[in-house]
Amino acid sequence: MFIEQAYKGNTSLFRYLFIPVGFMGFMALNYVALMTSEADTKELMTQMIDQLGMNTVLVINLLPLVLGFFFMLFWYKFILNLPLKSAISSRSRVDYKRIFFSFFLWGLIVGGLTFIEIFRTPENFVWNFDKQKFMTFALIAVLLIPLQTSFEELLFRGHMIQGIGIHTKSRAAALMITSVLFGLMHIANPEVGELGYGILAYYIGTGFLFGIITLMDEGLELVLGFHAANNLIGALLVSAEWTAFRVDSLYIDISKPELNFTMWIPLLVIYPLILMILAKKYKWSDWNYRLFGKVKSTLE
Repeated sequence: MFIEQAYKGNTSLFRYLFIPVGFMGFMALNYVALMTSEADTKELMTQMIDQLGMNTVLVINLLPLVLGFFFMLFWYKFILNLPLKSAISSRSRVDYKRIFFSFFLWGLIVGGLTFIEIFRTPENFVWNFDKQKFMTFALIAVLLIPLQTSFEELLFRGHMIQGIGIHTKSRAAALMITSVLFGLMHIANPEVGELGYGILAYYIGTGFLFGIITLMDEGLELVLGFHAANNLIGALLVSAEWTAFRVDSLYIDISKPELNFTMWIPLLVIYPLILMILAKKYKWSDWNYRLFGKVKSTLE
């Protein structure tokens, strides 16, 4: 069992609280600073891009999370005294086939939905392809974005789910707390400022999807692939001035941002279908216990 692997290492509550409290505290301070600042954050971002270039700004934004990925590996190995595999999988070895399957599955869905929207409303998109700029951006994105998304998964669906699970003895608590916090982590994103707090439901819903997949599959492999595909394929295809990634994508979305029904299609339709596909492919069973059951100690 994925959560129960934490019992093999140091189970000190402090060691499980230190990183999440520090990270969420930093995000909260960032949000407060954003809300109390009189400066126009979009204008500040534009000035940074004008001075440094899009790719440099992208690296600056991603670098703390990339470093966080390696810090998480260090924390598991030397502070929690757990093998690195236990941060990712309950299987005898990390299943890379799962990672690649979910990456290509979600990549096809993201790509398909994006091109459907481009063909449906071509007036909202501008072709932005510049070979040199795009190839440079693509190289940076392929190298750094998977590390950024892997850090978030190691933190929320690995470290926090395991820590909350063994200290509350509740799989449901681990699922709900990590999913809500994952959504709230995005509260300072430019998208929230443009679309309103309603968009947080999408992020929280995505947190629940990833949490359910982690608990049902007893590992992070599938969500590592999903999250990497979501951020990487999305960034390569489309960017906009009001998104977290302002980059040299293939298309620029010039439409006026609004929270409409299409935003909820993933939550209402696609996410349930994804769970059905995965449940059938990997023969998931005993949903009640895996999502809501008691986390048992080694003695139990």
